[in-house]
Amino acid sequence: MTGAEFDPTAILEALDGRHVNYALVGGYAANLHGAARPTRDIDVAPATDADNLTRLVAALRDLHAGIRVDELADGLPSDTNAEALRGVKMLNLRTIHGDLDLTFAPDGFPAGYDDLVRHASQRHVGGMTIRVAALADIIVSRTQADRQKDLLALPELRKLAADASRESGKSDQS
Repeated sequence: MTGAEFDPTAILEALDGRHVNYALVGGYAANLHGAARPTRDIDVAPATDADNLTRLVAALRDLHAGIRVDELADGLPSDTNAEALRGVKMLNLRTIHGDLDLTFAPDGFPAGYDDLVRHASQRHVGGMTIRVAALADIIVSRTQADRQKDLLALPELRKLAADASRESGKSDQS
């Protein structure tokens, strides 16, 4: 990714182009729920069935994805396959459009995609319809992760959730 600008839409287009089933999680998902905190990567929880993993591997090849390591601007080259992804909990990648984190079992959601898709909403991004983890699920995951950057994001996310709840209550009373 040497010198490339972070382009989350291009990453999502590559996944969409290969019909990968996933739930968007992490900072970019929080942004789509209204959070202002900037993010420098895309986090997705992909479905883990064999067909989807095969499609995911094809998308990763389209993105020229390599394993993210600080010492290599383009990442460590990786020629993975669907079977190699089975059992992986997290994979941090560098692509031609920016960093992509595959989180197969996000904190608080051991079944990953299957847990998250139940409450996910569909959002329109760049002409695509994508599944975005529910704000409440993003909050649970960030709380469970217990990392400094996640804890710092929680006040804004909780305020967004409270505001959304108030708005929902108002529309229910109309």
